[in-house]
Formats: sequence, C-alpha cells, structure tokens
Amino acid sequence: MKIAVSGKGGVGKSTVAASIALILAQRGQRVLALDADPDANLAAALGIPRAVKITPISEEIALIEERTGAKVNTYGQVFKLNPEVSDVAEKLAFTHNGVELLVLGAVRKGGGGCACPENTFIQVLVNDLVLYKNETLIMDMEAGIEHLGRATAMGVDVMLVVVEPGQRALDCAASVVKMSKEIGIKKFVIVGNKVTGDDDKRYIADGIANGFTNGNAEGLVEMKVSGFLPYSEGIRNADRDGISALAGMGDAERSLVEGLIDTIWEGKRI
Repeated sequence: MKIAVSGKGGVGKSTVAASIALILAQRGQRVLALDADPDANLAAALGIPRAVKITPISEEIALIEERTGAKVNTYGQVFKLNPEVSDVAEKLAFTHNGVELLVLGAVRKGGGGCACPENTFIQVLVNDLVLYKNETLIMDMEAGIEHLGRATAMGVDVMLVVVEPGQRALDCAASVVKMSKEIGIKKFVIVGNKVTGDDDKRYIADGIANGFTNGNAEGLVEMKVSGFLPYSEGIRNADRDGISALAGMGDAERSLVEGLIDTIWEGKRI
C-alpha cells in the first residue's frame, strides 16, 4: 500500500502520517516513511530524538554526483536521467520504532522546473519507492503534489488529504484533489483534523460536500469526509516533549486513527 498524505501547511499532515506509520509498524508491517515536505516535521512526529541528525537526500551530494555523473550546482552538464536508486532506502533510511524514514529535503526550482542532478535523483527515487518497493510507503507531502508525476501516480493507492476547520485548508484540499485526479490518482480519503466540536465537523463536511469551495471546484462534489480527529493537547505537548504524536494520544484518539487505517484498507483489518 502506497499512501500520499497532503494538505495545507499546519493542518497536521505529519501528525497523521506518523501515527499511521507507527500503528502499521506495530501491526507487523514493514513501513517506509518518506518526508517529502521541505518543512520536514515527520522525524519529530515519529518521536525521533532531536539530537539525531538525519541528512536529507538532497544533501547527499557525493551520492548524487556518483549516480548521476554530474557535479551539483554546475550548469550546462549532461547527466544520467535514470540513475541507480534501488539501494538508497536500504542504505540511508533511519529506523525508529519499526518505521524506516527517508527525508527528501528541499530542491531548487527554476522558472520551468529544475533540471538539475539532485532534482532528477529525487524524482527517480520517489518513482522507485512508489512503483517498485514492496513495503508500505507513507509519504508526507508538501502542500501539493510536487514530487508526484504521472508515472509515479500510477503506484499511489490512496491520496489522504488532511483538512482543518478553515477555508484556506479547504481551498488547498480542493487543489490537491483536482491536481491528483489530473495525474491519475483515483482513491481519496479526506480526514478532518483539529476539530473542537460538532460545529467544526459540520463546517468541514459541508465544505467537502459542496465541492470544497462553495461548489466552484468542478468534479469534487462526490468527495466526503472519512473521519475526524479532535484537537489534542496531548499531541501538542508531545511535540514539546520530544515524543511521537502517537504517544501523545489517548485511547480514544488512537482508536480514531485505527479506524482511519481500516478505512484506507477498505475495512480490512491488517
């Protein structure tokens, strides 16, 4: 199962992605978590100690130069467009509580896209992880689908879109779904996060039912919310205390994430 998690910055993408990854690992799944957000919060959400320094793939300069045959930050070069990446996860992933983590890091973007060795290397790596690896993959995306091309999208089983009760979150979610559909992603799970009561639930559910943006997002009206997660002081304090988001959850909150996982797997317990 390959799951991409997206949504507006600050809605709790990393919290949701990390909690799903940790629960799946506890259930005996081999789980690879991929932090594709330049803000890179997934390690903290997994409870990896701050003293642990994880080098982003984009900063593995020697490896990128070796595999692409080009020097980073040098223009006008010819380099391999399909470098060898099949061993990268095994060599560079940091394992914590049964979850293997890779951090992509930020890559320079030119006006028409950066045709640079590091960007090419990362795109090929994401393609390899999605299409050719057997383990469960949880991708914490940036606010969009930057790392997913049409070929890669064929391997994504679910786009999990996280929203909070706010119009900007709904607008971002609508854009994510629209772009994802355009590149061939077919299954979507929408989760409302940081809800404080029934009013928040209704606001999110009505926004989704009305096409996210008052009916202006054509083709999105069939979407519905698959579940809600409450605003949690425990999760907020977990970040402060340096423990995983899952460790900061109470039994009721964890049960909601368990239910979300079962929804992703279409009700089949794993």
